[in-house]
Amino acid sequence: MTSAIRLLTPADVPAAMRLKEAAGWNQTETDWLTLMRVAPETCFGLEYEGILVATTTAVLYERKLAWIGMVLTDPNYRRRGFGRRLLEHALAALAVRQVEWIKLDATAMGAGLYRELGFDDEGPIERWSRPAGAHAGSAVVQPATWVPLDLPAFGADRSALLAAMAPLGAASIAGQAYAMGRPGSKAAYFGPCVTNSPEAARQLLIWFLARHPDEPVYWDLLPTNTEAVHLARTFGFEPLRRLTRMVRRGQPGAAPLERDDARVFAIAGFEYG
Repeated sequence: MTSAIRLLTPADVPAAMRLKEAAGWNQTETDWLTLMRVAPETCFGLEYEGILVATTTAVLYERKLAWIGMVLTDPNYRRRGFGRRLLEHALAALAVRQVEWIKLDATAMGAGLYRELGFDDEGPIERWSRPAGAHAGSAVVQPATWVPLDLPAFGADRSALLAAMAPLGAASIAGQAYAMGRPGSKAAYFGPCVTNSPEAARQLLIWFLARHPDEPVYWDLLPTNTEAVHLARTFGFEPLRRLTRMVRRGQPGAAPLERDDARVFAIAGFEYG
């Protein structure tokens, strides 16, 4: 029986979607294509007897930070070490690129493996959900500008990712906040949202909900941001699941990442940070 690791290509999207569906996740074909577009050299799949049975992606934000995501294995092929092999392969690729820090958002199933591979817990991250049909009102927003706001809040330059995501839905309030959103296979997804003002975040949330009035909505947030939690509860969101944000130093002596979680009201996704 033979297995091999290789780069993912757009031709793999149907097989990758089957892995995603087996896990019950929310990504769409467009999400997979976006990952391959922004990280063409670090989206990996493992084939077993010619079948794609596992995936792992790593989105690079220059050399400062890489984000591991889409760690999936077909349920029929688990407990064979495929997930570990892919993660080790991805970490080796990031080492060659001298990436300083590596992060991911871990499910309870995967956290033990990540700790074995050198990741440490950074803090909790939660998915909140809201049912379809709840009225939100309307808001006045502008076309999105994000560059001056995102870098100091997130801690690394992810402008290429944001530019790829913006056509799916983006808006801003000048000098105060921006937000994006996109379709999902189970729920519309709100995020990222970075703001200097909770009121601006509220207006952008209203904008997004008005665009998706008949859909359930997912919102991934850092529960340490109490303003985001309060806003979510105010608009009828409830916590759905909790993951653990984890971090691994990629290069000895790498300077700490400077970020401001209080300004991050919604992340871009578990696969993006």
